Amino acid sequence: MYNVGMESRIMRVYVDNSVVSGMFDDNDHPERAKPFWNAVFSGKIRVVLSDVLENEVNDAPRHVREFYGSIPESQIERIVRTGESDMLAEQYVLAGIVTENSKNDSRHVALASVARVDVLVSFNCTHIVTLDRIRKYNAINMLFGYPQIEIRTPDEVIHD
Repeated sequence: MYNVGMESRIMRVYVDNSVVSGMFDDNDHPERAKPFWNAVFSGKIRVVLSDVLENEVNDAPRHVREFYGSIPESQIERIVRTGESDMLAEQYVLAGIVTENSKNDSRHVALASVARVDVLVSFNCTHIVTLDRIRKYNAINMLFGYPQIEIRTPDEVIHD
């Protein structure tokens, strides 16, 4: 077996609000999110949390805020919006990938791209996790000198 050395490095995963609130949705998201969060709480994944996410969580029901607050600090890397990330998010809107109404979705992708995370996870299969949009986000990233970004659902990053 060929070892590329990824096993020794903890994956940095940007998380959007759908993955936090997804633990409590009335669909299949909780069952799909639990293994991801188990990996975070057990130290196998480091989550990258942004001020955009924090603002969204602050408006969420108390049980979502409490879950968010229970994420171990040792497994968190915090990032904030910058002029650089705002410029990239605006480019996504100007390219028509998302509309102004979905500005936070573009901010999540931009923050994850600027932070050069290993992967962004989301259950937002309307504005973020679609093949066509992922290709467009990556085209803009490449145009502005950023690496391509992996965008997946949480269950896609969990492996044995």
